[in-house]
Amino acid sequence: MNRTEFVIVTAIILFVAFALGWAANWLLHRFTRVRQSDLGELDRMAQALNEAESIRDQAIEYVETRERDLTTRLTQCEAELSAAMDGLREARAEAEYYRAQLQGTRQ
Repeated sequence: MNRTEFVIVTAIILFVAFALGWAANWLLHRFTRVRQSDLGELDRMAQALNEAESIRDQAIEYVETRERDLTTRLTQCEAELSAAMDGLREARAEAEYYRAQLQGTRQ
């Protein structure tokens, strides 16, 4: 093999290697590229996720507000119940006092 043949064979081998690399690169990008419809779907999913997060935040805020209101009402009811029980206890004690006085005057 003389020098010219060697250069031609080397050039052919390099060209074939280049062609195979280009074809492999083209196939790789062909199968892995993102389509425009996929990007649109991703945008819709991101928007739906943002809306869901917003609704979740509103629900959490509503629940916290409702919990605060109910806690306040429960505290008020407990205070009213305590006051009513104290009043009832005093009324029973007063009734018992008058009952004892009434029985004392009868005897």
